[in-house]
Amino acid sequence: MNKVTIYHNPRCSNCRGACILLDENSPNYTLVNYLEKPLTEAKLKSLIKKLGIKPIELIRQNEEEFKKYKGKKLSDEKLITLMLTHPILIQRPIIEMGTKAIIARPPELLLDFI
Repeated sequence: MNKVTIYHNPRCSNCRGACILLDENSPNYTLVNYLEKPLTEAKLKSLIKKLGIKPIELIRQNEEEFKKYKGKKLSDEKLITLMLTHPILIQRPIIEMGTKAIIARPPELLLDFI
């Protein structure tokens, strides 16, 4: 079995739910609080590639830190810079396993993934 990593915010109910499901179904996972240990640019780009999405799809667009950019045309690089500067903008939880990743919203999505 591939190593499972969850990128989460412990204050998020979806993240807590995902951790409970991982405890029950894949107990040897790595937990990364990306607010305390921010992602590197390389890791963020890797996750975006594994998710198979555009950077804008990883942004929590209702967060206060994004409101001044809403509706503006931003390059992928600018969006990545925003997520690196304001990690709260990153969708969560992200479950990474091998060469793939998913955003586990709702958390039950991870059951078919792992």
